[in-house]
Amino acid sequence: MPIERLSKEGAFDPEHIRAMMAAFEGALLALGLINRSDPLVDTVAKMVIEAAKLGERDPGRLRDEVLGWVMQSDRKTC
Repeated sequence: MPIERLSKEGAFDPEHIRAMMAAFEGALLALGLINRSDPLVDTVAKMVIEAAKLGERDPGRLRDEVLGWVMQSDRKTC
């Protein structure tokens, strides 16, 4: 699982990791990412971790922040 592997980069407590996992799963669902080998899955995991490093602990807000970043980067490539 990308979050578990990548979360070792920071010092997160178990509750924070659970919030990150929920945000990650929610973002994947919202983006329709089913294939876990899709490179975008790792990108989403990294974005969740970056948002968590900024101090956010609410799974819904983490998810929404990541989705906002994805949508913003998608608009830049169009």
